[in-house]
Amino acid sequence: MISFLKNLFKTKDYKSLMAQGARVIDVRSVAEYKNGHIKGSENIPLHNIEQQVKKIAAFKSPIILCCASGIRSANATSLLKSAGINAHNGGGWASLKSKI
Repeated sequence: MISFLKNLFKTKDYKSLMAQGARVIDVRSVAEYKNGHIKGSENIPLHNIEQQVKKIAAFKSPIILCCASGIRSANATSLLKSAGINAHNGGGWASLKSKI
């Protein structure tokens, strides 16, 4: 239980992931993405993630997922992790922007 809580509140080092060549994927809708996003991120809406798993796996780099609040990116992170991809939930894009 203690390790679960530590992992729950553990802060990821997103700058380190970026230094390793991480790619940022924003899973919000196209319209949301057009209204603001992290420079250099790629927009793959959550409903398209499953169809893009092979493309994402081919990146051969860590993947940081973001959305508006962290809920959609958590779903996408789970899906990609189950496919063996080194995926990390970055949460809301505006907050993540300041962490990378």
